[in-house]
Amino acid sequence: MTKDTLLLTPPFTQLNTPYPATAYLKGFLNTKGISAFQMDLGIEVILELFSKNGLQNAFEYAVNTKRIKGETARRMVALKKDYITTIDAVVSFLQGKNQTLARQIASENLLPEGNRFNQVVDLELAFGEMGYQDIAKHLATLYLEDISDFIKTCVDENFGFSRYAERLGRSANSFDELYEHLQNEVTYIDKITLNLLDERLKIYQPKLVCISVPFPGNLYSAFRCGQFIKSNYPTIKVAMGGGFANTELRSLKDVRVFDFFDYITLDDGELPIEILISNTIDTSNSNLNHNLFKRTFLKEKDAVIYNDFSLRKDYPQAEVGTPDYSDLLLDRYISVIEMANPMHSLWSDGRWNKLTMAHGCYWGKCTFCDISLDYIKNYEPAVAKQLVDRIETLIEQTGDHGFHFVDEAAPPALMREMALEILRRKIVVTWWANIRFEKSFTEDLCKLLSASGCIAVSGGLEVASDRLLKLIDKGVTVEQVAQVTDAFTEANIMVHAYLMYGYPTQTIQETVDSLEMVRQLFEAGVVDSGFWHQFALTAHSPIGIAPFDYGIIPQKNEITFANNDIAFEDSTGIDHDQFSFGLKKSLYNYMHGVGFEIPLQEWFEFKIPKPKVDSEYIFDCINDAETIQPKSSSKIIWLESLPTKKEYRKTKKGKEIIVQQLTFHTKKNNYVIELPNAIGNWLLEMLEKMSVYQDQNLTFGELKASFEREFEDFTLFWYGNELEELRENGLVVL
Repeated sequence: MTKDTLLLTPPFTQLNTPYPATAYLKGFLNTKGISAFQMDLGIEVILELFSKNGLQNAFEYAVNTKRIKGETARRMVALKKDYITTIDAVVSFLQGKNQTLARQIASENLLPEGNRFNQVVDLELAFGEMGYQDIAKHLATLYLEDISDFIKTCVDENFGFSRYAERLGRSANSFDELYEHLQNEVTYIDKITLNLLDERLKIYQPKLVCISVPFPGNLYSAFRCGQFIKSNYPTIKVAMGGGFANTELRSLKDVRVFDFFDYITLDDGELPIEILISNTIDTSNSNLNHNLFKRTFLKEKDAVIYNDFSLRKDYPQAEVGTPDYSDLLLDRYISVIEMANPMHSLWSDGRWNKLTMAHGCYWGKCTFCDISLDYIKNYEPAVAKQLVDRIETLIEQTGDHGFHFVDEAAPPALMREMALEILRRKIVVTWWANIRFEKSFTEDLCKLLSASGCIAVSGGLEVASDRLLKLIDKGVTVEQVAQVTDAFTEANIMVHAYLMYGYPTQTIQETVDSLEMVRQLFEAGVVDSGFWHQFALTAHSPIGIAPFDYGIIPQKNEITFANNDIAFEDSTGIDHDQFSFGLKKSLYNYMHGVGFEIPLQEWFEFKIPKPKVDSEYIFDCINDAETIQPKSSSKIIWLESLPTKKEYRKTKKGKEIIVQQLTFHTKKNNYVIELPNAIGNWLLEMLEKMSVYQDQNLTFGELKASFEREFEDFTLFWYGNELEELRENGLVVL
C-alpha cells in the first residue's frame, strides 16, 4: 500500500487534537489528485508510552538503569502495579470510550496519587456535586502528569506532553548544540518514535517525507526523524516546513542542517510542496523545470542556497481545499482537564476541528507581533459560504461538530456572515475563535455569534494600560476592552485574555496598574480566564526591526541557524522577571473567583507602589457604555421563531379597538406583547422578512420607511417597551 508522500508531525504538540498543518496540506493535495498519507507521530508515541506494556517497560528501564531519584519516584515504583493495572482503563476513559469509569475515579479510590494530587482544590466547589465526568477527567489528568513527571525524572529528561527537548529549539542562533545532541545515542523516547516511523515507512514506501515543525518543542524530534530516514532510507527525500521554519529559519546558513533534510520550505506550504513533489516524484515529466523552487532552502555545492526562482503564484484561499483529517487517529486523542477553569479546558478537553477564517491578520499593526512575515501580513479572508461548506465537509468526515478558528485575529465582519450562514443552514456546531477586543463586537453581534454556536473567544488585552496599548498600536483601549468583554459575557460567551508584562518602557507603576485593571475585569465577571507572558523581542516584529525606537538595546549574535527571539536591555533598567510569580499567583486566584479583596502588595515579596487606578474604573466603563443609534444600512435580524397571535377586543377611552396578542416562545420561556391590530400585523410581516433564514435581510432604514408609510414616528416605536422586549430576546442590529 504505497503512498508517494508522507506528511508527518513529530512529537509533541497536543494530547486532545491533531495540529492541523498536515490536514491542510493533505486537503490541498486532494485538489491536485496527489495521494498522501499523514500521521501525528506525537499522539502515537504517547499512546505507546502510556499503555500497560509501555509503562511496564518504562518502570523496568528506570529500575535497571538505576535512574530512580527521590522519594516521589521511589513511591511510584512501589505502586507500579497500580499504575500498570489502571493505565489502559484511564486512557480509554480520557478518549471517551469508558465513561462508566468516571464515578470510580471521582471516588478517589482507584488511582494511585503522586505529588500532582497535592494541588487538588475543593472538587465539588470547582465542578459541582454532579460533575463526575469533569472531576474524573481532572483527577485522571493529575494521574497522567504524575507519570509524566516520573518519565522526565527517571526515563527521559526531555519528555513533556506538548514538547520534547524544547530548550534545544529556542532561539538557537547556532546549530552547534542541537547538532551535538544528534550525535548522541538515541533516547528512550527517540526509540519509540523511530520504531513507529519505521513501521509506516515500510508500509507506505514514500518517496518524499514532509515534516511539519510548528513549535520549538517539535524541532529535535524532527531532526531525529530526518536523521533516521537519511541513514536507513537514503533514496527518500525529506523536507521540513511549518511555523518554526517560517519564523526561525529565514536566515539559515549552516550546511550541516542538510545532513538531515533535503529541503526546508518557508511560509504557505501548498505551492512549495507541489513543486517538491514534481521534483522528487514526477521526475519524468519533461515539461517541468526541476531547478525552479518556491521559497525553498537546499544544498548545492556544499553551500546553503535559497531558491525562490519559480514564477508561479501562491494559490488563493478559495483554491486550497478543505482540510482532510483522514489517516489521523481521531478517536484515540486524549481529553484532559488540567485546572478547574472552563475556558482553560477548551485547549485540552475535547477534539476540535481547526480552521482559519482568513489568511493573515486584518489588523496587522501590533508592534510586538511578526507582522513582516507572510502568515500575518498577507491578509486574505475566506468567503462565508465556502467556509461553512468546509465546516459541513469536516463534520461529515470526522463526526465532530466542534471547531476552533485559529486565526491570529478572526475578522468580525466574516464572523458575522459565517454565523448567519450557519443559522440559515440549521447546522448545530460549537465553535470558538481568537479575536481582537475591538468595538465592532457589539452586544447584538455577540448575541448572533452565540446563537450560531460560539461559546468562547480569546484575545490580547496585552498590557492593560492605555499609554502602552497605544505604543503597541493595538487599536483598543482598556475601556473598550471592558465593554466588549461585557458584551460577550452577556451573550454567554466565555472570554480568555492574553496578558503581557515587561513591554519596552513599561514602568513598575504601569505593571501594578495593569494588574489592578485585570483584577477588576475578573471581579466584574467579564473575563473568565487569562495568561500572563513576559514580553519577548522577536526579529520580525516592528520592535525587532527598529529596537532603538522603543528604548531597548538588542544583544545580537551571528545567525547561522534559528533567528527569532532576541535578548535585549530595556532602558528603564527594571527587572521585570521579579513580577512573574506574583502576577501568575494573583491571576490563578482571580480565575477561581477568589482573592479580589487582597491588596496587590500581598501577591509580591518585594515592595510595590499602590495602584493609581480608581477602584471602580472597570465597573464605570461597563455602566457608561453608550447606546449606539442604528445606521440606516444596518441589518435587522430576527433570530427566533415567529410568534402565535390572538386577537381580542377591548375598550380604550370609550372606543372599542382590536388588540393583537403575540406570544413568543423561546428556548427558555414565553413572553407576550400586545399591539394595536394594524401594527401587530405589520410586525408579523416584518419579523418574517427579518428572519435569519431569509437570504436577504431588511435594513434599519427599510424597516423605518415601511413603518412610517403606515403609521407615525418610528423612533418612538423602536424605543418603546414592545420593541425593547424583542431586542432582549432575539432582534439584533448588525
